[in-house]
Amino acid sequence: MESESVTTPFGRRPMSLALLLKQRRGEAIAAGTTRNKWKLFRSVCEARAGLNVTDRALTVLDALLSFYPEDDLSSERGLVVFPSNTQLSLRARGMAAATLRRHLAVLVEAGLISRKDSPNGKRYVRRGREGGIDEAYGFSLAPLLARAIEIEAMAARIVADRQMLRAMKERLTICRRDITKLISVAIEQAVAGDWEHIASLFHALLQRIPRAATLANLPPLLEELETIRTGIIKTLESHDKIRLASSNESQFERHIQNSNPESLSEPEPVSELTQEPGRDHQPGAGQEGRKRGRRGDSWQEVRADVRSDPARLKSFSLATVLRACPDIAGYGPGSAVASRRDLTAAAMVVRAMLGVSASAYDEAMAVMGPENAAIVMACILERAGQINSPGGYLRDLTRRARMGEFAVGPMLMAQLRLKGRPSPGIDA
Repeated sequence: MESESVTTPFGRRPMSLALLLKQRRGEAIAAGTTRNKWKLFRSVCEARAGLNVTDRALTVLDALLSFYPEDDLSSERGLVVFPSNTQLSLRARGMAAATLRRHLAVLVEAGLISRKDSPNGKRYVRRGREGGIDEAYGFSLAPLLARAIEIEAMAARIVADRQMLRAMKERLTICRRDITKLISVAIEQAVAGDWEHIASLFHALLQRIPRAATLANLPPLLEELETIRTGIIKTLESHDKIRLASSNESQFERHIQNSNPESLSEPEPVSELTQEPGRDHQPGAGQEGRKRGRRGDSWQEVRADVRSDPARLKSFSLATVLRACPDIAGYGPGSAVASRRDLTAAAMVVRAMLGVSASAYDEAMAVMGPENAAIVMACILERAGQINSPGGYLRDLTRRARMGEFAVGPMLMAQLRLKGRPSPGIDA
């Protein structure tokens, strides 16, 4: 303990019980306690909000510490500094005297320093014959050293909270980005779901994010956003599983039916449009197909009384599709359809343009396969002006395909005849 006496303020400054308690607490330093003054000052800066001191007051504390001759604060070497107002002002970056006094009072009130006033109020030191300090009057740094453990713990807690808040803000930013992009891809890929409602919930949550985010108000909002993101991901994963299963079935059927790579210029066999499985060697099969193809130019006639097995819901060459439905090309990437993937992408754009619901199109892909559903959508686009409800029409075709009453081949053949473009191998 540096002193057992009580120092009362000089001049008009009043004495109080609070000041007495602060002096006593500041003098109670455990034996052997030392701290590097600049590391301790850094902890004070970190704990500034908890200590209720300003940045200007910290500038004054920095100046006071610079007058302490040693790097380590220790009660064994004395903790009183006694700079003049002029020197203290210079080391405080030229702070005015009145401002300096005000911030010194802040440091005293915060319990970081205490005054040790001389009889006349001046700051000075009395040295002995050996040159050592017998008595010093000025500002004592003893309260700062006495509270070192408290200040360091407070600083560590504030740093940890700040890092946690920063990490939470980063999670929030990533979550916002994920939800925005996942909703966009869900709408673009026509995934079934109430995306307008989800988007409205998302924007309502964003409006609730406060400007001054804290560890108290941010976690509940982050939890709600992560719940929304999890739900979107599950929906998209379910959709991908359905599409993957449909795609695998379609690829397996094409492998059985035709092992040769397709080309835009490759002629299409007559059987792909007109013949049913098992009739390749029946007499009159080709003539029967031609009669079915020429039954009429209306799709209602093509749909009526058509019986087939699931093997008829297969893929057709891209050249045939584009000859029958040239309008679909304008909706592909770069206003062109050069592959089956482009055809599928264009069909999704057309689906949204015609107002066909995502659920209706998903059902069609599940029953017919993604490529055949895209072909049907291309045919609907060609006759969009004559169809009152494209969505209802697609659902009806899907229902008939599930029952084995609809095949894509007759629809394409009818569309070719309407365009005046005979399919290969069929007499015009």
